[in-house]
Amino acid sequence: TAVCALARRVDVYAALTAGAGEGLRVMARICPALIGLLTAVGMFRASGAMDVLAGVLAPLLRLLGIPPETAALLLVRPVSGSGALAVGSELMAAYVADSYIARVAAVMLGSSETSIYTISLYAGHLGLRETRYAIPAALCADLAAFAASAALTDKFFPIC
Repeated sequence: TAVCALARRVDVYAALTAGAGEGLRVMARICPALIGLLTAVGMFRASGAMDVLAGVLAPLLRLLGIPPETAALLLVRPVSGSGALAVGSELMAAYVADSYIARVAAVMLGSSETSIYTISLYAGHLGLRETRYAIPAALCADLAAFAASAALTDKFFPIC
């Protein structure tokens, strides 16, 4: 890309600094929402509400073939990538890294997105107030990824 810029006689340094300035302006606009989102996730986990919700969801998760032990990961992953990594690490520590639950958690982390976080980031950047169907569609896609993770982990990564 630098060669193309030089061929077109583009001032690469000016373009770089202009892009960095725009990035800082975007960060300033989305930072309050990001801080609020991460704080809410931390409070939700610390209050014990996540454990209660995970217990309520356990029968539905069993029906979908998802290990109920991964419920906390299902709840955190759409909102916070770092929070999901922390939950995944806790699962691996509690159930041993080679266990079925730890493997499902690892595949879930790799096959899903922090959808609510990503949508809020893009919506904040574009100034959108209404996301309409984006969040429900993204959460349905996350649920499909979680169910597929549980189903395929057993097939591709059997415990010897």
